[in-house]
Amino acid sequence: MSTEAQPGTVTIEQVDAAATYPLRARVLRQGRPVEITGDDAPYTLHLAARTSDGEVVGVVRFHPRDCPWREAEAAWQLRGMATDPRVRGLGAGRALVAEGLSRVVALGGDLVWCDARAAAVGFYERIGFATVTEAYDLPPVGPHRGMLIELPIR
Repeated sequence: MSTEAQPGTVTIEQVDAAATYPLRARVLRQGRPVEITGDDAPYTLHLAARTSDGEVVGVVRFHPRDCPWREAEAAWQLRGMATDPRVRGLGAGRALVAEGLSRVVALGGDLVWCDARAAAVGFYERIGFATVTEAYDLPPVGPHRGMLIELPIR
């Protein structure tokens, strides 16, 4: 299943974890291992935004995990989201999250939460996430805010 971010810009597709590693390494994990525990688990969902020539310009991972701030029947965590700085603001990140939320709903999820880097809080707010914590530090990355979005029940 593919979703257009903007006509002719990117398509969103499910990929294996390894397809996310180059962009994760460049944008999120400088000098640290790109693998995240559970990357290859059968329940983990990895999505990539690809340009028409196949280049991966955005990635995101979703996996079932209890939310530390809100009770939910079937919470999922959004983690490892990265977009190539060259395409920020063009809809790739929004399309990745929208497709991920749609798939989580189809899998019975009722809430998605994330540890949002301070610089990304505005992005998540614009797409419907609510900030639910004060700033906290996640070493070695730095300041984050807890955010979540409640999903419609199917």
